[in-house]
This record gives sequence, structure tokens and C-alpha cells, in this order.
Amino acid sequence: MAKNQPGKDNFTRNLVIGVVVGVLLIMVVPTLISKQTNTSAKIPASVSADRGYGIVFNGELSGVPVIDIYEDFQCPVCAKFEGVQGDYIESLISAKKATVVYHTLSFLGPESVNAANAAACAADEGEFLSFHRSLYANQPAENTGVWSNDVLVVLGQATGIDSKKFASCVNNMDYKDWVSNAATAGAQANVNSTPTVFIDGKEIDRQTEYYDVIKFKSAVERG
Repeated sequence: MAKNQPGKDNFTRNLVIGVVVGVLLIMVVPTLISKQTNTSAKIPASVSADRGYGIVFNGELSGVPVIDIYEDFQCPVCAKFEGVQGDYIESLISAKKATVVYHTLSFLGPESVNAANAAACAADEGEFLSFHRSLYANQPAENTGVWSNDVLVVLGQATGIDSKKFASCVNNMDYKDWVSNAATAGAQANVNSTPTVFIDGKEIDRQTEYYDVIKFKSAVERG
């Protein structure tokens, strides 16, 4: 009579349990993440929930590349990316040669939330791109207390946004819940660092294409 092999049986049972638990986690985690999205949150101009709560330019176009840019305004590497590729990306927007979606994340703390909210307020004024440039041009060290809402209002004024509505929007954190939704959508897209750039749903090579204008342009043209 063959002897029982409890060690082998336990291993098999544990393996099956592990597989089942893994499958359940795959099913449950996205559900938990989606439940964190506040569908009643106020959203700024040009934002599409269907596009990960990103600020969308040229969303009406078809047959052009779609560029998704995940960024954090406090991220120094994002500032570098903006310095290298910002003008080219804006030229694609103005020439209507691409749909561009800016996903303003807030990995780095409260001042990232402040800046993302202020950028959303600028979007309502039709000045997202100019404010976007100004934020990176005036980026302080991370979480040093520089980017208070008062300072962000002044930065907007220096950019040419002088409406009382903008100041109120920034100071009242009108889009704080939208900032949270954008972060949740970024997690759903498996984005865990900034900048992260997708062209037509495919992440481009961080090592070779982010900081080379010619290679980035080639990636856009490849689609």
C-alpha cells in the first residue's frame, strides 16, 4: 500500500488556494480602485472621464496619434521632459496633428495637488498650456511650501490669468476631487512614475525617446 504524502498534498492544496486568491485579487483590485472615483466630482473644461479624467486637446480628431502624458508638476524629470518636448507637443496641438491628453497626477504630495487644481482652474480660462509652461518654468524644490494657493494665483496672474474666478477656483480648491479622480485613473492605467507617455496606447521608450526630439517625433509619426 502506498504511503500518504502529506507534504505533497499540502503543497498542491496551497498552490490551488494561491491561484484562486490571485485570480480573486485580479478581479477585486480594479473594482476597489473604480469605487474610489468620485463620479459627482466637479471637472474642469476639456476634461474627459472616458480619457482617464485627463485634460484633452483635439479630442474631436480622428486618424491622428493620441498622446497621453502622465505628469506631476513637482517632478523634476517632468520639467526636463517639458523643456525638451513641450514646444513640439504644443505645435502638434495647434496644427491639429495629434490628440493630446494631459494627466495631472499628484504623487509627490500636497503641493502637487495644489498645482494640479490650479492648472484645472487655468483650463477653465482657456490658459492650461500657458500655465502648464509657467509651472515648470517656476518649479521649486519638492514640498518646500513654495506652491501655496496664494503663490499659484500670483503665478497665474503673471501668466495673464487675472480673473477673480480663477483666484477663487484656486483658493477654494474647486477641483480637488477631480485631482483625486485623475490619480485613481492613473493607477488604473498602471502608471506608477512620472513622466509616463503613451502614444496610441503604447508606452514609448523612456531611455531613448523621452528626451530626444527627433526620436520622440519618430515615435509620434509611427503611432
